[in-house]
Amino acid sequence: MNEQAITLKTVNELRLDSDGKPQRYFIAAYQRGYRWTSLQVTQLLEDIREFTKRRNPQPDDFYCLQPLVMRISEGGGYEVVDGQQRLTTLMLILRHFNGRLMDKYRQPIYSIEYETRPDLLNFLDEPTDEIAGKNVDFFHLKKAMDAIENWFSDKESELEEIKSAFQGKAKVIWYEIAETEHPVDVFTRLNVGKIALTNDELIRALFLKRSNGDETESRGLQTLIAYEWDHIEKTLQSDAFWYFVSNDLDRTQNRIGLLFELVASEDTIPEAFKHDPYGIFFTFGMRLKQPGVTLEAEWRKIKQVFLLLEEWYEDRVLFHMVGFLVSQGLSLNTIRGFSGNSSKSTFQRRLRQEIFTHSIEAKAVWPLSELEVRERVADRLDALKYPSSRIKSILLLFNVATLLENNQSNLRFQFDSFKNGSWNIEHVRSVAADKPERHSERVKWLDTCCRYLESMRAEPELQEDIKSFMVLPQVNAVNEIFDPLYDRIIAYFKEGTDESADHGIANLALLDEHTNKSYKNAVFAVKRQRLLQLDQAGIFVPLCTRNVFLKCYSPEVDNMMFWGEEDCNGYLKVMSETLSRFFIGKTEVGQ
Repeated sequence: MNEQAITLKTVNELRLDSDGKPQRYFIAAYQRGYRWTSLQVTQLLEDIREFTKRRNPQPDDFYCLQPLVMRISEGGGYEVVDGQQRLTTLMLILRHFNGRLMDKYRQPIYSIEYETRPDLLNFLDEPTDEIAGKNVDFFHLKKAMDAIENWFSDKESELEEIKSAFQGKAKVIWYEIAETEHPVDVFTRLNVGKIALTNDELIRALFLKRSNGDETESRGLQTLIAYEWDHIEKTLQSDAFWYFVSNDLDRTQNRIGLLFELVASEDTIPEAFKHDPYGIFFTFGMRLKQPGVTLEAEWRKIKQVFLLLEEWYEDRVLFHMVGFLVSQGLSLNTIRGFSGNSSKSTFQRRLRQEIFTHSIEAKAVWPLSELEVRERVADRLDALKYPSSRIKSILLLFNVATLLENNQSNLRFQFDSFKNGSWNIEHVRSVAADKPERHSERVKWLDTCCRYLESMRAEPELQEDIKSFMVLPQVNAVNEIFDPLYDRIIAYFKEGTDESADHGIANLALLDEHTNKSYKNAVFAVKRQRLLQLDQAGIFVPLCTRNVFLKCYSPEVDNMMFWGEEDCNGYLKVMSETLSRFFIGKTEVGQ
C-alpha cells in the first residue's frame, strides 16, 4: 500500500473535494450493501456523546473512528475499498443535521454512489416504508435513519455540542491505496482474510512519509529510518531475543510495535486513546504535530529503547535477571525505571531485590544481611507445598541462578523454548495420592514400569505378574489383585509414601506437559529414563530438572534408579544455597 497516503481526517473534511465541491464516493458491485443495525448506529452516537462529556478535555483531543480505505477513481472522486458501512452512516447523520436546519444554513454533503443502487439518493430524499420493504439495502438504510431520528428526539439541548464534536472532533484514518493496486485484491485481504490495518503498519507509514522540508534531507532521513527499522525488526524476529523481552506468543510479525508501545506509555497515552485499537498510532501522530517535535527525535527515542534492550540481552547476568522478571509479568518500563541513572552494579542489585520481593518475601526491606537472606530463603522453601502457584516461579529462578553460578560459562536459559512450551510441576518420586484408580490408567502405569524392567533385565517374576494383570478383562482386574502388585512395584523402586515430605519442593521439578501427562504417575527410574532420552535428542529440558534426574544434588549416589530422603535433602540444600548466593550478589563477579 501507498505509505504516503495515510492521514487523519475529520468528518467535516470528508464532505468536500479540493475545489470545495461535494466529494463523490463510489461503492463497486463487489461489495455488499448497507447492513448496519440500529444498535450499531446508536452506539456510534452514544460514543460521540460520551466523548463530549469527558472531564478536562484537551484542545487536541479527538474521537477515533475506524479506517476508511480509498482509491482514486478514474471518473473522479474515490472508490471506497473498505469502510463503506461507516461512511454511509456518517452521511446519514450529516443529512439528519441538515434536515434540522433552514436551507440557508445547510452544508454541502458528500454523495455515495452504489454501482448496484443508482437510485440511492432519490430514496434518501424520500425514504418511504413501501420502497424500503422492496429492497434489502433500502430496508437497512431506513432502519438506520429511523434510529438516528429517535436517538436525537430527546437530545435537543445537546444537539449543537454533539454536532460540533461529530464534525470537528470525530476523525477517521484515511488510508489511500496506490492507483496501481487492484481494489478487489485489497478488499479481499482486508475483509475475507480478516487482516486489519495494524498500529505497526500505520506507524511505519507515519515515520516513513517524507516531511515538508528539504526533499534531499527528507529522503535521506526516510532511507535511514527504513534501514534501521528493518534491522530492529530482524533482531526482534529472533525468538531468543523476543522471548527475553516479551511473553507474547501470538506476535509473529511487526514485533517492533513493542518499542512504540514502550515509548508511548512513557510519554503517557492520552485518555481518549487508551482503549482505542489505534491508540499508539494516534499518540505518535499527535506528538509529531506538536511544535518543536521532529521525526528524527521521535525515532531516536525508539532506537534508544532498542539499544538498551540489546545491551541487556548481550550482558549474561542482565539477560537472566531481566528475562526472569519479564517472564513473571513485570513490565519493561518498570525495569527501565530501575536502570535510570544507575551504575551497572546498582542496577543488578535493584533487580535482585525486585526478584526477592516477587519470589521470596514481598514485604522485605533492604538492605538485608547475608544471614537474613539465607533464613528467609530457607523459610520460603520449607513453606512451599504442592500445588502452590509459587513453586513454578521458584523452580524457574533456581534454573536461572544455577546458570549464573559459573561466570565463565556461556550457557543461557532458553526463555523462548520455555515460553513456547507448557510446563507442569511434577513429583520427582511418585506419591500415594497418585496411585492410578481407573483400569486404563493402571494398565498404562504398569506398562511403563514393565518396559523399564525389561530394558534393565530386572525382576523377571515381577514382569510376568505385571503382564498377567494387563491382559485380564477389566471386570476381573479388581483391587484385591492390583493393590498387592502395586505395592511390590513401589517397594522394588523404593518409592516412599510419606506424603507430607513428598509434596515439598524438594520432591518437585519442572516437566514439560507432554512428558508429565505421559509419565505422571511413573516411578523415578521411568521418569529419569524418559528425561535423559529427551536430553540426548536435543529437546529442551531445564538444567535443574536434568540435574535432579542425574542426581547431581545427591550427597551419595549409591543407586541411580531410586530417589530417597537423602536425595531430597541434598536437592533442597543446593537450591537454598544457590538462591541465597544469587540474592547476596555472588553471581555478578567477573561480569
